[in-house]
Amino acid sequence: QVQLVESGGGSVQAGGSLRLSCAASGYTYSNYAMGWFRQAPGKEREGVACINDFGFTTNADSVKGRFTISQDNAKNTLYLQMNSLKPEDTAMYYCAAKAGRGCNLGSSWYNYWGQGTQVTVSS
Repeated sequence: QVQLVESGGGSVQAGGSLRLSCAASGYTYSNYAMGWFRQAPGKEREGVACINDFGFTTNADSVKGRFTISQDNAKNTLYLQMNSLKPEDTAMYYCAAKAGRGCNLGSSWYNYWGQGTQVTVSS
């Protein structure tokens, strides 16, 4: 059974940084992609960044130059380093996984989801 557990969320002031982690277990696909998504109250879930087993990454325009997705295969952990945070980055952040190397930011492609970690950025 695939399990994804996020951690690292919290409250920061604008301009600050956070690093989110997602510990994965039970995931045996050799070709895969994993992503970070976020959902703010009253808004649709949006893709933030994704990475595949080749290390190819894609970022949403809204976070380019500020957020970096990475992975540690030895630890089965996905990361999202978030710098220069803005109030509009406030949301619940989820990690997700899918079979296949297609790295895209559409949530419907992803089969497995974590429970989420809250990020709040104050002005």
